[in-house]
Amino acid sequence: MVTMRIFRRFLVTFFFSAGLLILFNSAGFAGTVHSSKVYGVAIDGYDPVAYFTESRPVKGNSAYTYTWNEAQWHFSKPEHRELFAANPEKYTPKRGGF
Repeated sequence: MVTMRIFRRFLVTFFFSAGLLILFNSAGFAGTVHSSKVYGVAIDGYDPVAYFTESRPVKGNSAYTYTWNEAQWHFSKPEHRELFAANPEKYTPKRGGF
């Protein structure tokens, strides 16, 4: 009888503590803000349009660059640069890449 009471007290304390951890951890993440600004060379110099047209990552060439959102975007072909310039939001990572 005493053992069962101690076990119940342990379970109540455990679940109450776990609930508090989840509550406070969720509140901390809710306030996190991620910037969508990129500085320097975006996505490590890979061609963002190639992910859509060739379905694979292709390293961009610094000869074909475009500046957008305070970053340099590199492309493997001049045609990809033109597609990107016409609609950058279509080809860039969503939510700042996070």
